[in-house]
Amino acid sequence: MISFLMTLQRLLKGIFHAFKDPQFLALFILTAATLLSGTLFYTRVEGLHWIDALYFCAVTLTTVGHPEFVPTTGFSKAFTVIYMYAGIGLTFAMIARITAGILFPRKLQTEENPE
Repeated sequence: MISFLMTLQRLLKGIFHAFKDPQFLALFILTAATLLSGTLFYTRVEGLHWIDALYFCAVTLTTVGHPEFVPTTGFSKAFTVIYMYAGIGLTFAMIARITAGILFPRKLQTEENPE
């Protein structure tokens, strides 16, 4: 349990440092918009409940995958392919900036304020 709490503390510090980074903010907003657009699409076109659609979008963008849900229409399948190509890069770039905030918080601060 202590290990979990220490890891959670490091993650929260990394996110705190990342939010000071303008590049992270842009990635965060784009990723949130991507999640929102996917969630809206799957609730309207596939008839998923919003929490199921959000979950499907999150596991798709992190490349975990969803074992049970498969888009049913050709339009949904085409959207999913485009959604994956557009969103996976954004998601992993955002995760990389959080990682940088955990491992190199001072470096992010110097990138913000070059003197």
